[in-house]
Amino acid sequence: MSYLERDDYGMYKNKHGKGPGPELMGAHTLLGDHVHNLQNEHLGVIKELMVDMRTGTIAYAVMSASRFLGLGEKLFAVPWQALTLDPGHKRFTMDVSKERIASAPGFDTDHWPDMADRSWMGEVHAYYGTQAA
Repeated sequence: MSYLERDDYGMYKNKHGKGPGPELMGAHTLLGDHVHNLQNEHLGVIKELMVDMRTGTIAYAVMSASRFLGLGEKLFAVPWQALTLDPGHKRFTMDVSKERIASAPGFDTDHWPDMADRSWMGEVHAYYGTQAA
């Protein structure tokens, strides 16, 4: 399901060039969007957006990926800067291999990390090659 299908308010419908999107997007419409890499391999699905309340910006997208042999799901905090909206395909892309995602630091729904911890933030940004804000 793409953000167009989750558009409860009609904000993305063509209004003669007026209205938001893709420059401004409703947060709830992005939940469930797929993430692919530049090789067109599916990496996961956006499950949550983490807003830095000090700056008012999105810090991370929480992405899920099925674990090996379908045993549960693994969650990843992906720095927002690592993602690019692909409006043509109605999904996100990121420049990372499927193998790199498979070995990325992750967590499960019962063990969320302290995402405000500077040390944790540094490790995540270093892994994805981005800079913490």
